[in-house]
Amino acid sequence: MSTLPEFVGTIHIFLGPYRGNPIALYVRREGEFCRISPTAYPWNRIVGSGETMNKAAAHFETQWKEGGLSPEMYSGPHWEGGIKPEKPKPIPAPKPAPPPSTPPQPTDAAPETENKSE
Repeated sequence: MSTLPEFVGTIHIFLGPYRGNPIALYVRREGEFCRISPTAYPWNRIVGSGETMNKAAAHFETQWKEGGLSPEMYSGPHWEGGIKPEKPKPIPAPKPAPPPSTPPQPTDAAPETENKSE
């Protein structure tokens, strides 16, 4: 049995041809997986998904930023109920390779002393 969608936040587009009332964001839980999306056309194609609601919210934000609106045209998303988008951990920078070790070079410091036997 599928679960009912749950209201989790809004986005308000205030410039451009799609300006108007805030757009509601809903989460649908499917087992251990969450999907966040708006219900208004044409934005309902943007879906954030993740194992937790916070990961789904972070994925939604990245998908929304790639959706074609400039940041000056909208405000949000504004999350309800303590949702804090959980950004994925950054990939650690590769460690610099150690300098190649060179074999020791023979030095001509002092000639060997000859041991004369008497």
